[in-house]
Amino acid sequence: MAEQQRLLGGRYLLKDKVGAGGMASVYRAMDQVLDRTVAVKIMLPQYAGDATFAARFKQEAQAAAGLQSPYIVGVYDWGKDGDTYYIVMEYLRGTDLKSGIRSHGALDPKKVAQIASQICGALSVAHKHEIIHRDIKPQNIMVLPDGNIKVMDFGIARAKNSHLTQDNNVLGTAHYVSPEQTRGQELGPTSDIYSLGVVMYECATGQVPFDGDDAISVALKQVNELPVPPSQLNPGVDGDLERIILKCMEKDPANRFQSADELRRVLNSYLAGRTVDVPEPTRVIGAAAGAGATTTRVMSDQTQAMARPVGGAAAVNSAARTAAGQIDASAYENKRDGMGKGKIAGIAIAVIAVVAIAIFAVSSLFSPAEQIIIPDVLGLDQETAVQQIRDAGFVVGSIDPGYSDEYAEGEVMEQHPTANGSATAAKGSEIDIVVSQGPEPAETTEVPDLSKATSREEAEQMIRAAGLSVGDVTEKADSSDAGTILDQSPSAGETVDVDSKVAFTVSTGPDTVSVPDLTGMSESEARSALDGAGFGMSTERQYSDSVDEGDVISWNPSGQQEPGTTITVVISRGPDPSSQEVDVPDLTGMTKAQAESALERAGFVASVSYADGSSAGVQADHVIRWNPTGTAAPGSTINVVVAYADSGSDSSGTDGQ
Repeated sequence: MAEQQRLLGGRYLLKDKVGAGGMASVYRAMDQVLDRTVAVKIMLPQYAGDATFAARFKQEAQAAAGLQSPYIVGVYDWGKDGDTYYIVMEYLRGTDLKSGIRSHGALDPKKVAQIASQICGALSVAHKHEIIHRDIKPQNIMVLPDGNIKVMDFGIARAKNSHLTQDNNVLGTAHYVSPEQTRGQELGPTSDIYSLGVVMYECATGQVPFDGDDAISVALKQVNELPVPPSQLNPGVDGDLERIILKCMEKDPANRFQSADELRRVLNSYLAGRTVDVPEPTRVIGAAAGAGATTTRVMSDQTQAMARPVGGAAAVNSAARTAAGQIDASAYENKRDGMGKGKIAGIAIAVIAVVAIAIFAVSSLFSPAEQIIIPDVLGLDQETAVQQIRDAGFVVGSIDPGYSDEYAEGEVMEQHPTANGSATAAKGSEIDIVVSQGPEPAETTEVPDLSKATSREEAEQMIRAAGLSVGDVTEKADSSDAGTILDQSPSAGETVDVDSKVAFTVSTGPDTVSVPDLTGMSESEARSALDGAGFGMSTERQYSDSVDEGDVISWNPSGQQEPGTTITVVISRGPDPSSQEVDVPDLTGMTKAQAESALERAGFVASVSYADGSSAGVQADHVIRWNPTGTAAPGSTINVVVAYADSGSDSSGTDGQ
């Protein structure tokens, strides 16, 4: 627990252990600078002091950090803390492909091709950087929750231009290594393609093409034996996919796909339903297949070193093509025209002779060991299981942790090789065990702070990005801006299980009510309607030629408004009098006083002047004429001329008053 609370490089706080490999342990950690969850790989203590392994470990980080692909686990940082080397990587949620195959068995052919195409995408990037992965296997392929994959652990990959390529170790896992890797020869992209072919084979059939009691026998089969066609193990594998897989697994690298890009194009054509032009695989192992072969020392299913010989390599595994007891002439095709039975027999004899010589040459390494019954230690506690393995004459290999719903914590949940009744293995060989830690705990994550979101959509994105799912979303009117997150459950920063639901409430903005349509209403009707909707009312009045006096002309504001808002309503005063003319009264025969009275009643102003009315036959003090006549605007001045008397009048033309 103390180690789990370490702070590496003053930045990475270790949380819990999530995995272990041959060289390092992997922890979930928190990057306290960027506030994100990361995976930290820490070199095991027994390797940290080894200069060669330390150099390789550092090279892994430097090489992998330069590989940018959606199908490669990202490397963020690396460093040294005291005597410990560490690498900071992308933290992935998912399961490795090996576990998936164990759980579900053979996969659908299209899914096999899809996974392989994505692995090709990762290898293409690495190969262009002159990096060969060297350890492509299902354990190093992570299947993400969305079904896509990422290739992990370029820890044993080595750049061709690195001085480390000159050491004497070739690492790998026996079930997936290429023939040339078994022989310790120089590797290229086609070696990774062979390993990928084995992965595809296992995905398509649920089992590896070559298996055995120990890694030596498996490695020899990689060189010597032809794989059983996948369709014979799983009839659901169609011919196109089978030819693709077997071409990847050709013993001669020159007969395989020559690049990850080439293989990916073929796989994509297969996925698209297009014709796949892949020839039938070679079914004959050539006489020179083992040229340059090398000895190999015993190794378990875990990644181990396979050393090159000190002396002449050609003398050893030239036999590693077909053991004498494995030759079956009926399994081979006649690859040369005109080859008779005599020649076939001659070749068979020659092969057997070469095999015999080789077996003699390496008898000290490969002589049959005593076979003893494998003990069944499933369900035993670790201490008891270890003791029984040793008492039975075996060596305890790796002891790895695992999760199980079937076996209690501390009990052995897996062993490799398995007992299977009376199954046997070489005395002194390794048995690997996996010890249960109990049921797998739910993966946890922190709930994001949704108050930082500015909309419902953004809040949902934050939830999904944290590995959670969106729960109930409630909308609520509030004085806050629309889209503001008002509350959430669980709370921000709380640790919950991955895929847990997060509910939240989002503001729709202030509570609003629609202002009624007041068109055509009278003042009293408008007041009643607004009062019923929860609004106040104020009035303004103005003239209108189109709206009757007393009716609503307009109102403001309209639309959605908060209850209690005062709505200003404009009421019509009718037509504007100043903009309309009225009839000027007929003043004929009226006296001055009568004319003034008539004009005043009609809304006009009288302006009186005097003139001689005798010529017009008009009596004194009566109207002679007026102007304007007809119509005039209300309030206009009407000029009225009145006849004056013969005496006492003002000759100036006014009434003199």
